[in-house]
Amino acid sequence: MSITIFDVIDALYFILPAYCANAAPMIFGGGRPIDAGKNLSNGKPILGSHKTYQGFFFGLFIGTLVGFVLSALFPYNAMLGFMLSLGALTGDLTKSFIKRRLDLPPGSSLPIADQLDFVIGALLFSLPVSPPPLLIVLIIIIITPPIHLLTNFFAYLVGMKKSPW
Repeated sequence: MSITIFDVIDALYFILPAYCANAAPMIFGGGRPIDAGKNLSNGKPILGSHKTYQGFFFGLFIGTLVGFVLSALFPYNAMLGFMLSLGALTGDLTKSFIKRRLDLPPGSSLPIADQLDFVIGALLFSLPVSPPPLLIVLIIIIITPPIHLLTNFFAYLVGMKKSPW
């Protein structure tokens, strides 16, 4: 099996709404935390202060908008854009819940999980709408960590993030 540049483009085309939904909270986030600052009975935060309603809904809006734009310009299912976005944000929230159980503070690094949480969520949520071919899934899983690390490092360099991950 050989992978072509067109396969990589197809993978990026498929996952783009999730990438955008995942990045939007960093730009448009803030406000009231989704967990309302509550802790579990063991005293650990549920999600942490960095997971906000504003970030979640802006992420969902931006990712869905990207899906609609893709559907207007190319053969693309707009509902897929919504589901990828919802899945990406849900995957990120799930990872945050796990990080709080591990006593990792918001913004701390959890290698691999930090790069693939949103992708796994997005791919799972895409299944009822448009299951991607296995090759596309593999390409997304391979290319996302370096893309994620590079974009986060760039955001750190320009002052949008406090840490380079």
